[in-house]
Amino acid sequence: MKKIILSMAAIATVVMADGDVVTPNERIAEVKSTTPVPVAKKSFLDRIHFKGDLRVRYESKETDYYDGTESNKYLGRYRLRLGSNIDITDNLHFDIGMRSGFGNPTSGNQTFAEANKDTEALSDYFFQSLRFHVLGITYTSGNSTWKVGRQEYLMYRPIKSQLVWDNDISMNGVNYQYQDDTKIITVGINQPTYAENVTARDDVNLFLGQYVHKTKLEFAQLNLGTGFYYYDGIEGNTAFYDSGRLGNTLIDGIYANDYHIVEGFGELKFKDVLGKPFAIAAGVAYNTAADDNNFGYDIGLQLGKAKEVGDWQVKYSYTDIEEDAVLGAHSDSDNFGGGTAAKGHAIRGQYKFGKNTYLAGTYFINQFYAGKIDDKPGADYERVQLDAIIKF
Repeated sequence: MKKIILSMAAIATVVMADGDVVTPNERIAEVKSTTPVPVAKKSFLDRIHFKGDLRVRYESKETDYYDGTESNKYLGRYRLRLGSNIDITDNLHFDIGMRSGFGNPTSGNQTFAEANKDTEALSDYFFQSLRFHVLGITYTSGNSTWKVGRQEYLMYRPIKSQLVWDNDISMNGVNYQYQDDTKIITVGINQPTYAENVTARDDVNLFLGQYVHKTKLEFAQLNLGTGFYYYDGIEGNTAFYDSGRLGNTLIDGIYANDYHIVEGFGELKFKDVLGKPFAIAAGVAYNTAADDNNFGYDIGLQLGKAKEVGDWQVKYSYTDIEEDAVLGAHSDSDNFGGGTAAKGHAIRGQYKFGKNTYLAGTYFINQFYAGKIDDKPGADYERVQLDAIIKF
């Protein structure tokens, strides 16, 4: 009965695909970049910018293991994100952001209802669920941006690919980006173990670098990129978060490999195909620190862009990622149930029906490799996400 109630509630409200919604702090930056006003002429209150969004989700997860067992979950969830920044000077800004989810580094989802389980009162966990996912400063000068502290990622992802990085990941350190009409250069030094809810026994450092070359063609724009993400301190460490290994190889609870990941991708963006913008992309990831099961790739295409009221978009992607191609704790937390050691399809649709409201849906059709979940021999996995979202 709870499954039916959750399904009806979700269908009645329907949805916004998470991967295509910018964060509150990103939307603040977009508004400020189009309407710059010197800080010296602003009152203190005018220097404070605030945005937020609330998403309500119905979600089903159905797993059929090849040993004949199964695991099914039907959930009601929400995500609340609040973002603000303060203009200290024209170029220096203090950033702060909170979201629900008890500090999960790759998700702000908070379950409020589950089929066949008692529902917990919102007052019992609402405020406790909120955690800081942004707390730092941003300095901009010309084409350069510096971000210090806990900040949203700067890495470019073709058609929002989550092969290496989940949508919700935050960086903890110092990161720099240069961007102009022909290129994007991003470098950073971070400490992922500074994030909340980390269970790793030892500290881990992350050194990252990415280069994207942008070429304007007569009919499209071509983006070619490469990146290198060097984790120092994974091999011999315990599981990164309490969610476990997420597909990566652990022996007696200890990581068997380090993760020195080389990324490469290409993206072609057309302005008009069938009257809609169209993009196609492909990317690969290769872990040079592992000898086996260290390669992953994805391909994706998207038609349309839900930018104005009445606009729609559809997106398809296929991903195949071996156990140790990337760090499962930081890659896509939705596809494959999160992490690595799986392959499969993702189909997304989105329609903007109001100024700050959307309809959309996501359907994952996956296959787990043997051993992804405990000692299971592999599984077929299907996941449906239906969301309703409003920005404020």
